[in-house]
Amino acid sequence: MSDALPKELSIRAPTMEDVESVAELTKLCDIAEQAEPEYVAEDLRADWQLPELNLETDGWVVVAPGEQLAAYSLLFNRENVRLYADIYVHPEHRAQGIRPHLVRLAEKRARQQVPQAPPGARVTLYNTISSVDETSREFLEDEGYRLVRHFWRMRIDMNEASPAPEWQTGITARTFIPGQDERATFEAMEEAFQDHWGHIPWRFESWQQVMIEREGFDPSLWFLSMEGNKIVGISLCYNYPNEGWVDQFGVRPAWRRKGIGLALLRHSFREFYQRGQRKVSLGVDAQSTTGATRLYGLAGMHITRQFDSYEKVLRPGEEAIPPG
Repeated sequence: MSDALPKELSIRAPTMEDVESVAELTKLCDIAEQAEPEYVAEDLRADWQLPELNLETDGWVVVAPGEQLAAYSLLFNRENVRLYADIYVHPEHRAQGIRPHLVRLAEKRARQQVPQAPPGARVTLYNTISSVDETSREFLEDEGYRLVRHFWRMRIDMNEASPAPEWQTGITARTFIPGQDERATFEAMEEAFQDHWGHIPWRFESWQQVMIEREGFDPSLWFLSMEGNKIVGISLCYNYPNEGWVDQFGVRPAWRRKGIGLALLRHSFREFYQRGQRKVSLGVDAQSTTGATRLYGLAGMHITRQFDSYEKVLRPGEEAIPPG
């Protein structure tokens, strides 16, 4: 298969002026797969402004005649040991070999970054596709990728308010206080996610950039479960036009299996319901060992979509989790 794009297509790096067009492209791709849109423009702006991301070297847009965006790709580098290729191809251009071109382009760029990884560390590249995308699945397998994980989108549809949360004695809930809770919330998030598959610690500045210093950040939708002055659980949410979104949700390991997660979810759902939202969604590792999928089902959520993550080892070695 040739790596060349059809001659009527051109490719360049994205710029911040492309945000709205790329957001519309991702929406069309999701709708073509009979799914709710995953990205909104404010998500893209936040991602593209991450301090460790260089759009000029790690991003690509494919442009069709008439300046229509035919495809978009971005390569995320997490501490030089795990790299993630994010690729969207317009439904009208999927027969033009664009995805294979972008997969190989992202891999070429990823391999350029392998020497930056810690000595002896295993370096892996991931491509995640919709579970219904058989063409991409076959291509990735032919390119030497292997299926390693499933991820679900889960949603609750509310005809009435979620049941009132039942808090364990000594546990309370409050909203995030800007200027006070940033570091403590970040530390709670990191501890809650430390045993999740593939987790690499965030750098505080990057987390703050993508989660707080962005459009749509509303501290009244960030809910903290407290035991005294200690944050024991987090539900960090955003209010999108068509649904509520639980972006980061977790309970610190020592406080799990005490009903805190269910209470925190119901607390979040009720707030969205009061704001007029009848759908709330989140993403979850389908093979989570923390009991997350069971918890979300107990809270009334159901699976709406599955993504499959494919891995290619760029350099064998030991698993290395660099400090955040």
